[in-house]
Amino acid sequence: MTNIYELKDVTQSYGGRTVLEVPEMKIGKGSIVGITGPNGSGKSTLLRILAFLERPVSGRVFFRGEPVIEIDETLRREATLLLQESKLLKRTVFDNVAYGLRARGIKEGLSAKVNHALEMVGLDPGDFAGRLWFQLSGGESQRVALASRLVLRPEVLLLDEPTASIDASSGRIIARAIVDARERFGTTIVIVSHDIDWAYTASDEVISMFSGRIRSRTIENIIPGPWEESRDGTYCRRLEDGQVITAVRGPEEVYSTGLLDPEDIILSLNDPGNTSARNTIRGTVVRMNLENGEGNVLVTVNAGGTIFTSRVTTGSLSKLGIVPGSPVVVVFKANSIRWV
Repeated sequence: MTNIYELKDVTQSYGGRTVLEVPEMKIGKGSIVGITGPNGSGKSTLLRILAFLERPVSGRVFFRGEPVIEIDETLRREATLLLQESKLLKRTVFDNVAYGLRARGIKEGLSAKVNHALEMVGLDPGDFAGRLWFQLSGGESQRVALASRLVLRPEVLLLDEPTASIDASSGRIIARAIVDARERFGTTIVIVSHDIDWAYTASDEVISMFSGRIRSRTIENIIPGPWEESRDGTYCRRLEDGQVITAVRGPEEVYSTGLLDPEDIILSLNDPGNTSARNTIRGTVVRMNLENGEGNVLVTVNAGGTIFTSRVTTGSLSKLGIVPGSPVVVVFKANSIRWV
């Protein structure tokens, strides 16, 4: 696959504080990439660099194989950004969606293009085109904002929290629309989202970020401190219900954050008993999501107020026979926890 973006040794700083460090990153042309992570992890900063709205303080950005030397309006048009709370113009839905086309001097087939974009986001042009901006719900407004980007058939579409504060139905429609944009126009799509489930539904792959760095190109479990040193030299994190997570190697600080790979977690219906894994945490399945293109299922468990996600094959899932609401035991080794 040809790469549309390539970042090398990219860093970004504000006020002398480094907020982003990306030694290397590649995004394939026509791919859909999700970016997840907690607040302050650098997701939105990375998105602004990809949108050519900011220049990194160091490093190199390549677009379509060419180094980005100067950022101008022509380059910015190649990458269209949809912010979390994109404000609509105080006009009709039709005029909002048509605005970008008119700004670029495109007149031929304008009505057909606008209607098609509205249909892509699940809005009937006959019902919605004449509505004013204040006659829309939050979900409808976000879908109109997305249609105003899709109508431009961008080479790159960058979405910052596209499902925040909207209903689940609109979220599903937006997911279908961006996949449709990739299939119809070959658009490369990068999504920043706190909604891990939605990101996995919409994306080919998901990148996990933490403290300004890419930790993995998959989801990771984040276990924040405080950690306590036990008499036997291990380190423990007490959960809300009194259950304890045990780690072998000690963190640098009491409030260090532990990372746990979903593939290091085994789910069991009962306490496994004779096992080398020191962590056996009881919890309840809260959701299950099929991982795009992998044939695996991400099973999310609430155990003592902490969320764990395990990657399970469909065969193993069938044998377990679990569904949301099922009690399970989360099993993992103490040395599986890594520190950041």
